[in-house]
Amino acid sequence: MAIIYIVEDDRNIREIETIALKNSGYTVEAFELAKTFYRRLDERTPDLVILDVMLPDENGLDILKRLRSRGDTRKLPILMVTAKSTELDKVKGLDMGADDYLTKPFGIMELVSRVKALLRRTREETEEKFFRLGEIFMDGERRVAFVKDVALELTFKEYELLKYLIANKEIVLTREQIMEHVWGTSFEGETRTVDMHIKTLRQKLLEEGGRIRTVRNVGYVIE
Repeated sequence: MAIIYIVEDDRNIREIETIALKNSGYTVEAFELAKTFYRRLDERTPDLVILDVMLPDENGLDILKRLRSRGDTRKLPILMVTAKSTELDKVKGLDMGADDYLTKPFGIMELVSRVKALLRRTREETEEKFFRLGEIFMDGERRVAFVKDVALELTFKEYELLKYLIANKEIVLTREQIMEHVWGTSFEGETRTVDMHIKTLRQKLLEEGGRIRTVRNVGYVIE
């Protein structure tokens, strides 16, 4: 699950945000001061930052500017939070590189919704478009897969299954993991669906089908 850093000097707001996001399944770390946030940032880059504008040791807009100048955080999703409500303040933050803006007071459900939307948009923007393994090539822009120069007639699920396997090449994936990712369910009674799709996919991959190996009592791996 995504890691979120909160930079907020108001203890009550910081705790409410932390609890709400943890209850939504995120890993959360909260900071009162910019200097402690920077120290942790040097150790680990999060998936998203919720940044207050008014902080005791550094203005949030200056932090934003600094984050956008660093190579490792240049594209990091940043949600600005402030008590200021003028349109000029919002425009300034967005122009400096903030991805979204939330004005205090705000509802917790709105915060969680904004965070989910930002993370979803970021994943879509950074998702790899092309995959290659051996003679298999996948063109994500056209949603077409090839073995050598032969275009494969894959169903939607077969394409998603192949992409998931190749994106996790050399990693053994359980049937439950595959069901969850490709079909959006982890219902164990449906894992036979995975086996049938793997069988068909192997056939359609021609001589490359042997790359998909069955791991007994576990699942599958592509090598």
